[in-house]
Amino acid sequence: MQISVHVQALQNDLAAVAAVGNVEQTETVRQISAALDASVRLRLLEAVTEAAHELTAQVSSGHVEVRLAGGDPSLVYVEEESERGWQGGEDSLTARVSLRLPGSLKANVEVAATRDGVSVNSWLVQAISRSLDRHQSTRIGSRLTGYARS
Repeated sequence: MQISVHVQALQNDLAAVAAVGNVEQTETVRQISAALDASVRLRLLEAVTEAAHELTAQVSSGHVEVRLAGGDPSLVYVEEESERGWQGGEDSLTARVSLRLPGSLKANVEVAATRDGVSVNSWLVQAISRSLDRHQSTRIGSRLTGYARS
């Protein structure tokens, strides 16, 4: 997604509105438009980030990342490696844990698992894995990976 295209379109719209007025108004609108450039870019990035969060909440495994290249964002689906192992790998039963949940929480987990089309156990493993991954951030060379909240 090229944010510059959308920012330029907004600036063109403002210029068209300003053209209706006199020369002083046109110059004022042009200056306002230039001053809003960074703010508009930030708001568009926030909208893309919000869309990524909504998409992540709707996928049963993995997550959606917003990656910036030259100031332009792209949405990328990332499948979780740890989740792939739990869906049929040899290590799928490496440990057994007895978990006691309040009845209402158990019911909510069952509904979520059914909605995602997986077993309660798989849903819990995926939820725990996602939760742990969100709290980890690693530095790899000159690239920073991890999660951020706004």
